[in-house]
Amino acid sequence: MVSAEIRVLTFEEVEQLVGWAADEGWNPGSADAAAFQAADPQGFIGCLVDGRLAAGISAVSYGGFGFIGLYICHPDFRGRGLGRKVWDAGMAHLGDAVIGLDGVFEQQDNYRRMGFIPHYRTFRWSAANACASRAVQHTVSRAGPDHAAEITAFDRRFFPVERAPFLQTWLAPPRQVMVSRNGGQVDGYAVLRHCLDGCKIGPLFATSEAVALGLLNACLEQLAGTAVHVDVPEYQRAFSTHLAASGFERGFMTARMYRGAPPAMEADGVFAITTLELG
Repeated sequence: MVSAEIRVLTFEEVEQLVGWAADEGWNPGSADAAAFQAADPQGFIGCLVDGRLAAGISAVSYGGFGFIGLYICHPDFRGRGLGRKVWDAGMAHLGDAVIGLDGVFEQQDNYRRMGFIPHYRTFRWSAANACASRAVQHTVSRAGPDHAAEITAFDRRFFPVERAPFLQTWLAPPRQVMVSRNGGQVDGYAVLRHCLDGCKIGPLFATSEAVALGLLNACLEQLAGTAVHVDVPEYQRAFSTHLAASGFERGFMTARMYRGAPPAMEADGVFAITTLELG
């Protein structure tokens, strides 16, 4: 019988879990662990066997809404039921909240059995050397720390709840933040972060497709000559068509699934999700 300890992970262990995600080919950001843990320090849970991390999960509570990610069992410990132990601990942490996750195809049937219902699919679009389009004309600027409050307020329209603790770190270096304005008010923003392979753009929230394309273009100007990845909801068909025309190729698919009623938000303005791990 395996003797296992279930507990909240230290920062170093969260970094280890994010490293496992890299081993799985998920291509996390190079500075993701700190921002992830800031979202909910109690929401990163591990199973340790003889002091060694065997399985982990992120079960981030945003207050009334939770998100599951980084659900990984180390290959040395698979087949022993340890993954289910951290799953149960994560679900207990989130309680009766509506819970979301982005499930890979191979796990979607398992998530259905646990009460999660598919809502839409997300596709990763990638380009080895994407270039900005001269045809897109839209004024976008870099955002600094003094813009965090207004971006956080804008972000709430496109995410189920306010997530200020997470954004306080997510909007800070080493990530870059691009912001669009109309009449002095934020009407879109995007975050760039370096990953093991190239860079990711996420989130990309905007009040219109024109604003979204302007932000995308501004991001590509910053990332010239770099591989770029964007996780786009399938319902953003026109935006996806633009990506394809710009040299992006559609890659793997995940399904956004919810346990409970899908939360209310302005989904039409979500052109790229923030992360597959935290929603």
